[in-house]
Amino acid sequence: MIYYTQLIFIKEGKESAFHFFEDQVLPLLQRHNGELVYRVRPTVSSVVATTLGFPYEIHLVIFTDRKSFEGYRDDPDRLKHMHLKDESVEKIILIEGNVL
Repeated sequence: MIYYTQLIFIKEGKESAFHFFEDQVLPLLQRHNGELVYRVRPTVSSVVATTLGFPYEIHLVIFTDRKSFEGYRDDPDRLKHMHLKDESVEKIILIEGNVL
C-alpha cells in the first residue's frame, strides 16, 4: 500500500468549483484500487503551528501500488475535469509515504 496526503489550498471564493471537481473525481478512486481514508477541513484554530498557511482540505488516500495511483492521476474521466481544479486550487502539496 502507498499513502498519499494532500494539503489543498483553495483560491478565495472558488470553493464551489472545487467541490464540483471533487464530486466528479473522487468516485474514480475505486476504479484504480484507491480509497479516500480521510477528507478533513481543518479550522484555523485547529492548527497549532504552520509555516505553509492554512489548507482548505487535507486528504489521505491509499492505493495498492504506484501504478494504481498513476492510473487514477491519468484517468481520462478525471482529466476532463482538470479545468475545475485549475480554476479553484491555488496549490497542492502532495506527500507520498508508507506505513512504518
